[in-house]
Amino acid sequence: MKIAEMGGGREAGVADAPDPVIADNYAKVKVLSSPLCTEFQFRDRERRGCFGHEAGGEVVEVGPKVRHVAVGDRVVVMPQNSCGLCELCRSGEHIYCRSPRKALEVCSSQTGRDTAAQYVIQQDWLLMKYPRSIPDDHAAMACCGFGPSFNAMQSMEVTAGDTVLVAGLGPVGMGAVIVALHRGAKVIGVDVSDYRRNLVLEIGASYAFDPTDPDVDQKVRDVTPGGVGVHASVQCTRVEGVGKFMTRVTRARGGVAFIGQGGTLDIAPLVGKGLRLFGCWHWNHLRDSERMLATIAGSADRINKMITHTFPLSGIEEAFKLQVAGQCGKIVLHPWEE
Repeated sequence: MKIAEMGGGREAGVADAPDPVIADNYAKVKVLSSPLCTEFQFRDRERRGCFGHEAGGEVVEVGPKVRHVAVGDRVVVMPQNSCGLCELCRSGEHIYCRSPRKALEVCSSQTGRDTAAQYVIQQDWLLMKYPRSIPDDHAAMACCGFGPSFNAMQSMEVTAGDTVLVAGLGPVGMGAVIVALHRGAKVIGVDVSDYRRNLVLEIGASYAFDPTDPDVDQKVRDVTPGGVGVHASVQCTRVEGVGKFMTRVTRARGGVAFIGQGGTLDIAPLVGKGLRLFGCWHWNHLRDSERMLATIAGSADRINKMITHTFPLSGIEEAFKLQVAGQCGKIVLHPWEE
């Protein structure tokens, strides 16, 4: 099969690799859509080999213990490779599993755990089926595109009439904008990129501010009901200072969700406002798959605007450079296109 591969520097390209092998409760999935998440892998000059953790595709082969999917099913490939036995896994919170399986050892396979490739393998219970009426690129948003922010909106109980701040409008932040809009919230976006601020306004955000503006705190509060701040805020960037900014502009008893893994906080405003804090990595696909699929199906026009570029695997170098420059929304790889 073909894989996108990172070299020892910043170059990226396509390589040949053995097709993955399956066993036990693993299925082999033909990757039809592989969205890019962040550019950190590209920035890391020591990173080598294949990569990627988002995918939508079609089951083409199943192991002897597979029960939940069949050949021909369209599926979203959940990230990580959890044990399936612990309390966290059984409750649908598999992303926090402390005893992950070693898929390549179980299947005696050399490949199959990265999604920037033509095939990937995953346990059947970590494959979420979706109807063919949902485009593959849209379904793949159930991973990082929508996943962490969907968890954030669920945790903060965002509903119609709320005002939501999304700090950081990269590939994850744009998904947060769409998830909040689907719930009927008014959305305020914050990002240094003119391109991305304009894009989220086109998607449906009511306002988009530059965080380097010295008056940004007041501008955010001025567009909230009563000028008291947003009901909920979501951190979608690792930039230092964003967490403190969110606690300043979120109203008393509001919710603050952290997706980007970085930055520091001040304790005083957390206590003084009684803010509720949530760490959101992925979402509960065993409990909430129906609502996630409804969110995706109901956001088709917005997703089409969010996905600004698609590339074959051979375009991976250009795709990463475009994402690093910030002149794009969500980028999706199509591994079977020439």
